[in-house]
Amino acid sequence: MNKTKIKYRFLFAGGGTGGHLFPAVAVADKIKAIMPEAEIMFIGTKSKIEGKVVPKLGYKFKSIWIKGFSRKLTLENILFPLKVLVSVLQSILINLKFKPAVAIGSGGYVSGPAILGASLTGAKIILLEQNSYPGITTRVLERFADEIHISFEDSKKYFKNKEKVKLTGNPVRESLSSVKKEEALKKFNLSGDKKTILLLGGSLGAKSLNETIAESIKNLEENNVQLIWQTGKNYFESFKNFASKNIIVLPFIDDMNFAYSACDVLIARAGATTIAELMVLGIPSILIPSPNVAENHQYYNAKSLADFNAAILIEDKNIKTELKEKLFSTLFDESKLIELKKNAKALAKNNAAETIAENAINYAKLYE
Repeated sequence: MNKTKIKYRFLFAGGGTGGHLFPAVAVADKIKAIMPEAEIMFIGTKSKIEGKVVPKLGYKFKSIWIKGFSRKLTLENILFPLKVLVSVLQSILINLKFKPAVAIGSGGYVSGPAILGASLTGAKIILLEQNSYPGITTRVLERFADEIHISFEDSKKYFKNKEKVKLTGNPVRESLSSVKKEEALKKFNLSGDKKTILLLGGSLGAKSLNETIAESIKNLEENNVQLIWQTGKNYFESFKNFASKNIIVLPFIDDMNFAYSACDVLIARAGATTIAELMVLGIPSILIPSPNVAENHQYYNAKSLADFNAAILIEDKNIKTELKEKLFSTLFDESKLIELKKNAKALAKNNAAETIAENAINYAKLYE
């Protein structure tokens, strides 16, 4: 009986941002759907998004001490080697106790010690890379991986062992498509007779997006437009006073199903998870890539959609001069909205989560 339990144990590690966490959740959900008896655990940090989201989803969660390396000289950086060592030891102990057959790392610094610990205790290793330019953790862990699933063809050139690399797409949660628009609008107490914008700047927030939409509130009201505004936790206090009957201001949205389903146009950064989700759902979008990311990968993510007329691309440096005009010209052009929706859906890879989940289950079955 103990052997059966060990056979169906899956460990997930990844977080820091929703971009690293939610693809892992998508795969975990799919494993649970295929194999209800599976035991699933996430490793992360309490202070980041995974510490808040994972327990609410009903999955086991264990935290480790690791924290990212700051570009500035701080006490945290001096402690970084110690935190890495402690986190590796914590991860080994967690893995020895949980005994996963398969460990899935979805990026972020937290996945480094967790996946290393799983590898040292004999688990099969699957890595997920969401961005066109692979993160340093994924590149470091490549040597331990049995499979690496990428979302962009360009990612392949950064890996040494091309046989491990599979162009699968970025896993998205299947439940994202399950909410009717009327139900979603009701969730936010919004009207079904008005156009609705969803603004996302990530879990922490995006300064330029928040400031620009704040300057446009009067125009939104004059045009009878509603707004669901995720400020990010870093900016909520600065913008919460803009809230009104038609302007819903939130630091973070727990259930994106309702937010995505309620909107007519999405304004967002161009993180890989956001792009994967808007393609699956066919959401008309205006993408404003963050200029502060490695290899400018958000710009290339967004450009890949804009080149197929599946999204509107605005560079961050042009947001003040271009966003308002492009937003209103798109929002009230039904043919444009239909075209963006159709083209976004055409680019979607809908079975990434299922493919990765099935591969993980097949590895687990080797322990029979």
